[in-house]
Amino acid sequence: MKNRLKNIIISTLVTMAFVACSKDNNDNTTGVGSLEIQFENGFAENGLVLGSPTVSTSNNEVLKISKIKYIISNIVLTKDDGTLFTYPKDQSYFIINEIDLASLHLTLSNVPYADYKKITFGIGADKAQYDLGESGQGMVWTKAQAAEMTMTGNWMDGYKCVDFEGTFTSPTVTSDTFFMIQNGKSGMDYNYAEVSLDLPTKALVKSNIIPEIHMSTDLSKIIDGTNKISLTTTKGSGSHVMITGGTYLPLITENLSSMFSVEHVHNDPN
Repeated sequence: MKNRLKNIIISTLVTMAFVACSKDNNDNTTGVGSLEIQFENGFAENGLVLGSPTVSTSNNEVLKISKIKYIISNIVLTKDDGTLFTYPKDQSYFIINEIDLASLHLTLSNVPYADYKKITFGIGADKAQYDLGESGQGMVWTKAQAAEMTMTGNWMDGYKCVDFEGTFTSPTVTSDTFFMIQNGKSGMDYNYAEVSLDLPTKALVKSNIIPEIHMSTDLSKIIDGTNKISLTTTKGSGSHVMITGGTYLPLITENLSSMFSVEHVHNDPN
């Protein structure tokens, strides 16, 4: 009798555990949760300290960066089965600003439970966003203006994708010289870049897990990526460097796609 009672108790506990496990698995396949993205700006694999000298670029130029802002947009997550989750576009515009620590940490809400293996996003505003017209921008345009991420107050000049400023020196430019790079709409060119990155570890969006993707940004790539932009040459006989249009912007836009990498992913239970 005792053995029979013992077996009944064991059987009941196993069944309860199975039901609880099944319920948990069901919760983790049909609900929505959150995912976080942490941006860490650096320069040529070194940490970034605004106002401090960087390591030399391939053109032997040393920068002291005073400002870096960029727009992250159009976030798309690829699930383990290859299907896509596109974050709502009107909520998918974020302005990363090095002096605003809160802006470096993004939280995406209402993300379907899944294992995600890839992240894709844009830098700046794409043509489709511009095609909505000034009245169709909504809070995106208002946020960009508040953060000084518009080229001017004039809608036709559009958004800045990247705002990069500071001073530099080189073997032939021996005193700190101002530079400013503002990459954005120029004429009919939108200078919008897209980045697609595989995650080294899947991001597990579950009822008890809010994954965090740690993103590294190598700012040296802006001028020292596939295309090498010499601030010294651009300066010429002038007193400073201002790149806001012309032939350099498409080259800088091309460089932006290689500026980001995923350092690691945290999947710590809540």
